[in-house]
Amino acid sequence: MSENPLHLLMNPKSVAVAGASNTPTKMGSIQALSLLKDGYQGKVYFLHPKDKTIFGIGAYPSPRDLPEVPDLAFLVVPINAALTLLEEFGRIGTKRAIVVTAGFKETGAEGANLEKQLNEVAARYGIRFVGPNCLGIINSQICLNTTVYPFPPSDGLLGLASQSGTYVTQILPLSRKKGIKFSKAISLGNEANIDIADALEYLGEDEQTKAVILYIEGIRNGKKFLEIARKVTRRKPVLAQYVGGTVSGARAGMSHTGAMAGPDFLYDGMFKQAGIIRVGSIEELYDHGWTLATQPMLRGNRIGVMTNSGGPSSSISNTCDLVGLSVPRYSEKLQEQIRPYLQPHAASSNPVDLTFDTSMKNLAITIPEIILKSGEVDALISHGIMHSGFLREIYSHAVDFLGDISFEQFLEMAEPVLTETFEIPRKYNVPYLISTFFGQEDYYTKGFQEHNIPVFHSPEKAARAMGALYHYSLIKKRKPGKKVTLPKISPRAVNILKQARQNRQKALDEHTAKRLLAAYGVPVTKEILAKSLREALAAASKLGYPVALKACHWEIMHKSGKSLIALNIENATSLKKAFLDIRRAAGFFTPVLVQQMLSGGREFLAGMTRFAAFGPGVVFGLGGVFTEVYRDTTIRVAPLTDADAQEMLTDIRGKKLLDNFRGMPEVDKEKMIKILQAVGNIALLHPEIAEIDLNPIIIQKARPVVADALIVLKNGL
Repeated sequence: MSENPLHLLMNPKSVAVAGASNTPTKMGSIQALSLLKDGYQGKVYFLHPKDKTIFGIGAYPSPRDLPEVPDLAFLVVPINAALTLLEEFGRIGTKRAIVVTAGFKETGAEGANLEKQLNEVAARYGIRFVGPNCLGIINSQICLNTTVYPFPPSDGLLGLASQSGTYVTQILPLSRKKGIKFSKAISLGNEANIDIADALEYLGEDEQTKAVILYIEGIRNGKKFLEIARKVTRRKPVLAQYVGGTVSGARAGMSHTGAMAGPDFLYDGMFKQAGIIRVGSIEELYDHGWTLATQPMLRGNRIGVMTNSGGPSSSISNTCDLVGLSVPRYSEKLQEQIRPYLQPHAASSNPVDLTFDTSMKNLAITIPEIILKSGEVDALISHGIMHSGFLREIYSHAVDFLGDISFEQFLEMAEPVLTETFEIPRKYNVPYLISTFFGQEDYYTKGFQEHNIPVFHSPEKAARAMGALYHYSLIKKRKPGKKVTLPKISPRAVNILKQARQNRQKALDEHTAKRLLAAYGVPVTKEILAKSLREALAAASKLGYPVALKACHWEIMHKSGKSLIALNIENATSLKKAFLDIRRAAGFFTPVLVQQMLSGGREFLAGMTRFAAFGPGVVFGLGGVFTEVYRDTTIRVAPLTDADAQEMLTDIRGKKLLDNFRGMPEVDKEKMIKILQAVGNIALLHPEIAEIDLNPIIIQKARPVVADALIVLKNGL
């Protein structure tokens, strides 16, 4: 077992509550009642400065008066009292705490200072705590609930860590209606001490938890989170909803790379790198998480669809296509086995549509077993299995013609619930998802939920959840990357950056940037820097026409559209004119870069920008003049393994351009991978570099070559 602080915090043998009173509607009292009423068998102590008893249990005036040192201190008290009490608990030896109290850094500078003091107290006594400004924890294994909502005992399988208390508490009634059962749930609040990476590590180690879901508003230690996430996702599924990446939160950069790499873009790439499945809504977070917690691994993408209506079958099939799943046509042999159980006009090819059939045996048992025995599908989605919910709907119409019978008597007239259907997923070890328009009032819905078979109230939601299962199966198949070993620092690169610092430059000029890149093995264009027309003519003669001319000065960071570039110069006469035009457009004396003219029909980009919590992020995508139009890019956090870089090549919409395309050969992907890795390595070796922008990288035949480069320096140094 690791030293994760949550192991003790989530499994206390005794809890001391400060902040409860005999008024059951107060927040601290509500949480104390959850602790008392939901089955926790450990010892519970109350602290109160005046009252002698709380809910009939003796109370103590201070921690030092307690009969033993509690494992966990639970604080729901005013902010100043929280500081004092944490100190007192520290003195008696308590090592874990939950600080529900709000009013810390979320309120501004003064609150941030108080939060700092809270951490200082904790550090002094070796205390680790969740919060402040949180709503507590749940551990279903020991019936521990410190939230404001009841949590009845359950055999939970889904672990949750949330930076919002609402999604650990207010969600509980809805999760019960959906049959979703938590193993552990952690409200993290301000994360002053224990953060979401700690929570992910703990849930990843927890044997009871079969899948982990995360609600994330921001990550402060991205490197730690990524390292832990990569380990956890190899063992179990992790899903996340991230909501902190809107345009209003994005940073702007001086290069194309920095301008495009906002927080949402970064988190999207980081989740992919870590093997985390990102979802778009809180509903999907719980629904897909529960699906992954309860269902076996999807062995392929072939889905069998069975419904009692054409509309849901079309909806499921269409959504399956959208999420990468296949709804294959059944073989003639399998269709022949299915047809005897269908009406003559019903479809047997997949989806199987029974149309209106009030007998559930064919839809719930017979046809599913025929399909699964065939081996032609890897999973099933069924819509329309129903019983008491449907009968309740028609009861009011039918009762007038059946005599004065109760609904219970009416149910006895119908086919009973066929309990064998609940065993099918386990019997065949395949994922099985249910779509229905009925809730727990229907006996089939309730039965599926009780057997941990996910139930969805729309056909599309069931198919999207199956898509999440398929997504995780692809993650499990990924090859682990080789451990990254950074190269030795290049003395040439060190000297280049030292000279730029002495010159107080904000960036490197293109030629110098390419020299630095070449020092780390990045392929760049052949070029010569010319300070005069004579030197430019000599350079062109040496390189061979055609050539390109570019203004080359560190203050000129972007040249496109400013008459500072001339391409496809075929002879000396054209070169003379272009040289003078560029000098004139620059408005000041600037050297001119004479560069071999590359021919290639495909252009890509690579780059780097930095993020406070994550360090350097490496970007790859379509390049050239349409970079900002198509914005077809992806990002990963440095250093990049070979697997990370390989995945980046397949993560853009224009990935086909890397293959054989319209007579052009397949791009040398190994060389492109090395460019991406080098960009990340350079950023790690030289922290004074703020941004790197290699655009375009032209594919000459099959070989990628950097045709233009910008390196922006941190803080203008």
